[in-house]
Amino acid sequence: MKQLIKPRRLKEGDAIATLSPSHGWAGDSETRWKYNIGVSRLQEIGLRVLAAPNSLRGSKYLSENPQARAEDIMWAFENKEVHAIIANIGGNDSIKVIPYIDKKLISENPKIFIGYSDVMNIHLLCYHCGLSSFYGDNLLHPIADQSGWHEYSKKWFIKILFDPSSPGIIEPSRDWTFEPSDYISPEKKRKYYPNGGHWIIQGEGVATGRLIGGHSALMELAGTSIELSAEDYDGAVLFYEDIPMFFDEKSISAFLDYLGQNHILQRLNGIIIGKSNENASFSDRARLIHRIVQEKYSCSFPIMYGLNFGHSSPMFPLPYGALSEINCENNTFSILESGVTA
Repeated sequence: MKQLIKPRRLKEGDAIATLSPSHGWAGDSETRWKYNIGVSRLQEIGLRVLAAPNSLRGSKYLSENPQARAEDIMWAFENKEVHAIIANIGGNDSIKVIPYIDKKLISENPKIFIGYSDVMNIHLLCYHCGLSSFYGDNLLHPIADQSGWHEYSKKWFIKILFDPSSPGIIEPSRDWTFEPSDYISPEKKRKYYPNGGHWIIQGEGVATGRLIGGHSALMELAGTSIELSAEDYDGAVLFYEDIPMFFDEKSISAFLDYLGQNHILQRLNGIIIGKSNENASFSDRARLIHRIVQEKYSCSFPIMYGLNFGHSSPMFPLPYGALSEINCENNTFSILESGVTA
């Protein structure tokens, strides 16, 4: 796995740019209220918020103009006033912006970039540019959630992006929700439920490795400029999550077989899996994962399920390339080094 440059940490008064690399909902009239809530919450923690020039031009325009979305990404990295960049929301269309981006602008202007879901494609672009980015909060979710910015999400956003010390043990949240976020009704709030914590699917002892991953569309990037090679996974801890549509037994089997057949599983030191945002047991899928990884591909490394990242809420950000630890004896996951510099 390549060595990545860490961006400078955030400080009070810094500017953070909001952009829409995947979808333009943030600029649609029926959703703009939610964007405004997210902006106010970033301001409450001392950040100045700058909207990228095209980012609020709405879904139709941005869907038809991937080059405009790419221009926003380049604007944000090149702009000396901007210290960090956050995606407004995910979607399914960010792959179209990749050909329009000048990678040199990212390599020469390292700064915090955060988002999740389809935003993974921009993270992989950053990875190929040698920059450590953060698989974490989008602005519209969870920051602008109608129930408030969950204290767990807010705590880890501040800790990981503002603090250059090691994050340490990432404890499970006390509660969580699988209910989908609403982007139309300001009054609709989600209910949170007790969290069952982390679950060791297989493995023993302690495993360490640098973080890399995202969701199952990793296996759909063959032949693209952001495809990861098997060597990029050497000694890594893979983080993996997805929406229920792509997190059933059939989809998990396909993803793990992709990893095994491409000799990626055999290079990993461990896997962490984000909570599935659905009200369903993970037991059958856990048995399937163990059967494929250990029995089919003879990989006995630790696998931990139920971590608070990805599409469920709340979440913590994962810094690409940061050293992490799965401790099977203590049932803990730790990030052993900061993703930012002082």
